[in-house]
Amino acid sequence: MTTVATRPGEARDGWRNWAGTERVTPRRVVTPHSPEELSDAIRAAVRDGLPVKAVGSGHSFTGAAVAPGVQVRPEGMAGIVDADVEAGLVTVEAGMPLHQLNPRLAQLGLAMEILGDIDRQTIAGAISTGTHGSSRLFGSISTQVRALEMVLADGSIVTCSESENPDLFAAARISLGALGVVTKVTLQCVPLYALEAVDAKLPLDETLDWVDELVEANDHFEFFWFPHTTTALTRRFKRVPGDTPLRPRSSVSRWLDDRVVTNIGYDALLRVGALLPRTVPAITCLVTAAVSAREFTELAPSVFASDRDVRFVEGEYAVPRAALPDVLRELRSWVDTHDEPIAFPFEVRFVKADDIWLSPAYERDVAYVAFHQYHRMSHERWFRVCEDVLGAAGGRPHWGKMHRLTHVDFAERVPRFGDFLAVREDVDPLGVFANPYLDRVLGEVGQ
Repeated sequence: MTTVATRPGEARDGWRNWAGTERVTPRRVVTPHSPEELSDAIRAAVRDGLPVKAVGSGHSFTGAAVAPGVQVRPEGMAGIVDADVEAGLVTVEAGMPLHQLNPRLAQLGLAMEILGDIDRQTIAGAISTGTHGSSRLFGSISTQVRALEMVLADGSIVTCSESENPDLFAAARISLGALGVVTKVTLQCVPLYALEAVDAKLPLDETLDWVDELVEANDHFEFFWFPHTTTALTRRFKRVPGDTPLRPRSSVSRWLDDRVVTNIGYDALLRVGALLPRTVPAITCLVTAAVSAREFTELAPSVFASDRDVRFVEGEYAVPRAALPDVLRELRSWVDTHDEPIAFPFEVRFVKADDIWLSPAYERDVAYVAFHQYHRMSHERWFRVCEDVLGAAGGRPHWGKMHRLTHVDFAERVPRFGDFLAVREDVDPLGVFANPYLDRVLGEVGQ
């Protein structure tokens, strides 16, 4: 195990998340290579009175992984442990990034049931915050988990599943790292599949009028909408067997659409918008016009995930599916009657109900509405408006995205919140895995 001691203020040893919204210089950084080494590190931290937090790839916009005490790095445990190809059960170490896991699964003839639109996260980070894709047929990535191995605050190494430590399993599939450090994840995978993708523009009003039909008619449906425009950029995917002849995008098309338009050119335009906010509506119209319609067939991971080089901040709420048209129309009305320059689009995705205690989709089908702003521009006013409108519709925030709620709010909005806290009190009574963000959203341990 690699252990590095640091001193506050040593910037070279500091950590920050991808968006730059969180920074910390840990007192100690450890990179264990086994659950036993991690157990030793946790026991040492407790002896020294230091809190412990595991960090993944830093793609959460919140402080969930901020570690002022001992930071546990994932690189030392990032392999495939076991694969039962016939059953589709694959056990991976928690530090495995999704973009490395997906090609490894493809070599086995397997794939994850669904993915989000970013694949840089570690598997543990993705499930800990409830990362999701878009489909009426599937829940978040956490619903694919069949078992977890964790190291708890007392250093014990435990396994949980529906049949073994079931309450811990119900809580740990989305846990913000509050219950322990996940070391292994057993996933229910499916046979390798491809996606027939159709990207097309539709009028926003038409999209909202027919959104239920669009969701039900496609295996996967999602759309983007830039404020200051009247057009939705829709994406429809059909699942087909992995041995289907592929029709991939050409390298030129991929470079133009995914690099020039949505990354390099977009960032250049947004730098202008940050300096001249009045140009933002014209910029969003230009970007919407520049996105081309396209049809292609590729293996699922390369369709689901996109390169995201332009830095932004993000919030996201899951609202009941039926509420989606009204909330988007209300937010559009606000944009049309105010002078707020909003440079990034809404992203709207759909997720099936599940039974995970902290899940925003607990016992209800939801539409996730993500709202963003360019990192060089002010976001506070716009995010407050979005949270007010989406919250009033019964929305629950995504655990990996920015929001202003506290444990008092979650106690009212999350039906099994009290059950989760009871498990937390049982496995971490001293708050070894707490930090300021968890104190805010879960409350301090013991209070």
